[in-house]
Amino acid sequence: SPHSPSNGSSRMLSAREMYLFDTGGQYLDGTTDITRTVHWGEPTLFQKEAYTRVLMGNIDLSRLVFPSSTAGGTVESFARRALWDVGLNYGHGTGHGIGNFLSVHEWPVGFQSNNVPLEAGMFTSIEPGYYRDGEFGIRIEDVALVVEAQTEKPFLTFEVVSLVPYDRNLIELSLLSPEQIQYLNSYYERIRAQVGPELRRQRLEEEYRWLQESTKP
Repeated sequence: SPHSPSNGSSRMLSAREMYLFDTGGQYLDGTTDITRTVHWGEPTLFQKEAYTRVLMGNIDLSRLVFPSSTAGGTVESFARRALWDVGLNYGHGTGHGIGNFLSVHEWPVGFQSNNVPLEAGMFTSIEPGYYRDGEFGIRIEDVALVVEAQTEKPFLTFEVVSLVPYDRNLIELSLLSPEQIQYLNSYYERIRAQVGPELRRQRLEEEYRWLQESTKP
């Protein structure tokens, strides 16, 4: 398969660079498609800023409240705005529908102009990114469920169902707004509450400690 390493194309990994993990699995009760970007060494200031702005876009779209039957293309730019602010962008779609035991990329849900309007019950990915050819790539992808918002009229918002922490080493906190930090903290609380007990049940103590460390407020 094109995803298998070979002697001709393999290279040594090091802690001095950025890694993008596009992961996922298909299960009887659903499909996952989650991307995280990490750096185990000392990221450059630009790498931190680019990563943080991608994260800001992910958060801004995820916490958006919008009218029912809004087209995905109408709200897509919320995922790009923090990047646009400093003249950066990405060249792919912001998200795609996700099938239940079907396609990982499932039309017609998503944020392109030819997708259907968003309605409660739809699953979509939210995946802004930033790429610098030959140097590094950043993408932060979550699976989100379209749900009804707590508003007087029936508006919609997203509930992120991927419960995986972001890389603290790459977040430049000074760029985040209080609302974005509050969103991150409540997301981390959800991860602790839902994933923590399962790791303990499976006696995965090292993983449990990693989770606690990675979801500190």
